[in-house]
Amino acid sequence: MLVASGLSKHYGGVAALDGAGITLERGEVHALVGENGAGKSTLVKIISGVVRPDGGSIELDGRPVAFTDARDAAAHGVAIVSQEVMTFGDLTVLENLFPYGGPRRGGLVNRRAMERLAMPVLEELGLRVRPDARVETLPLADQQLLEICRALLTEPRVLILDEPTSALSREAAGRLAQTTQRLVERGLAVLYISHYLEEVMRVAGRVSVLRDGRIVLNGVAMAEVGLDALVTAMLGTAGPAAPGPRRRVRAVRGGPFLELRGVSVPGRLREVSLDAPAGEIIGVAGLQGAGHLAVLEVVCGQIRPATGTVRLPDGTTPRSLRHAVGAGVAYISGDRKGRGLMLDKALWENITAVSRLGLGRDGMMPRPRRLIERTRLQLVKLRIRGRADDLTGELSGGNQQKAVFAKWLDASPSVVVLDDPTRGVDIGARAEMHEIIRDLAGDGRIVLVASTDLIELAELCHRVLVFQHGRIVDTVDGDQLSEHELSLAMNAGFSTPGGR
Repeated sequence: MLVASGLSKHYGGVAALDGAGITLERGEVHALVGENGAGKSTLVKIISGVVRPDGGSIELDGRPVAFTDARDAAAHGVAIVSQEVMTFGDLTVLENLFPYGGPRRGGLVNRRAMERLAMPVLEELGLRVRPDARVETLPLADQQLLEICRALLTEPRVLILDEPTSALSREAAGRLAQTTQRLVERGLAVLYISHYLEEVMRVAGRVSVLRDGRIVLNGVAMAEVGLDALVTAMLGTAGPAAPGPRRRVRAVRGGPFLELRGVSVPGRLREVSLDAPAGEIIGVAGLQGAGHLAVLEVVCGQIRPATGTVRLPDGTTPRSLRHAVGAGVAYISGDRKGRGLMLDKALWENITAVSRLGLGRDGMMPRPRRLIERTRLQLVKLRIRGRADDLTGELSGGNQQKAVFAKWLDASPSVVVLDDPTRGVDIGARAEMHEIIRDLAGDGRIVLVASTDLIELAELCHRVLVFQHGRIVDTVDGDQLSEHELSLAMNAGFSTPGGR
């Protein structure tokens, strides 16, 4: 029905797609999977008319087509429901379902005809909303279902669902799966993109895998491929667990402890419990929106749970970021420009900032000489290539990131929370920062780390807690801890029993 062949797309000198293609048939769900950055979004945007390719071709029903935009693609019967909700909050449900005006009578919009068309589709998806309700009053899940309804009202022949369940409850996702099955029974071709591999295997009949802009698994019957094979295709060969050194947990009975019990944050966390003892590096991982980053925010006091308890080593509960810092929590972000450093200030002003400004430990009128001397100790300890009075913005990216470490270590924290701590640094600086993190745990601090780099988590952590839909679904540790097993757990909800 729809055949895309040899599609390529470059952004600057980077190839987002390199000769990729896919074939969609009537009456089937064809899944497309791949890691972040594999090229899925670019391929979908080309097929749906949002982006024009640099090369390649698309055929629809045996005829070549070249869509000028998404509206042109929709006119040819290709509809897309994007991952990002694109509803108009200040308009009604009905106005969102017919953004171009809908059926008319006597030159005027025929509201009754619009309702007759819309209500059966809304009911099919179990979306019980008033046609005149403002969309901004609807929950995010209902807004996502509304987008699917809008696509179905165009009576497409090809329907692209890009992460359609990302904001849906389990019940709503189940209704969508049933609706998808009815659509293919009517002869639609459905392209289904999802990070959740178990979901993909339940819904789709065939699957293609993108890696580095190329199709590496092309339209294979789902019955012939398993979860492990899909992850291997997405990542390449499944390597062994990372060999990086892992110090033994040094926690002792009665030692410092971070504890979460039954913590829930509406829309982000559901009944999460974890224990983090001193001396252990604990990772948290998940796909976008899985909830793992919310754990960091809870510990740092940036958000407060609706239910459950959080207990810091000093016995207090973090009420705010300022309170958490005062209780010994350090927050080291990979966003050194936006959240880490004052780039127009000298190094000594940055490295002493938490103690001097955040905690007020240096008094009302601190002597710069003492602050500079303390900064020099951190420069030597962390091997930062610079002088205390150097402008921070003139340092290399790796030295800037080590300066973020230094400003928090100057405050002598008991809990160190790291969010993508080595983002954007070279391999040498990364290795040095990994040693700093291991030393922090070795010195008896509690270390909690999130990273978009799964190899980094495998190299650093004693164990990694994997999240889906706001819950911990797996713990990967020991010899099992590898990029492959983490990706499998993040996508499928569990890792390989017994590891590799």
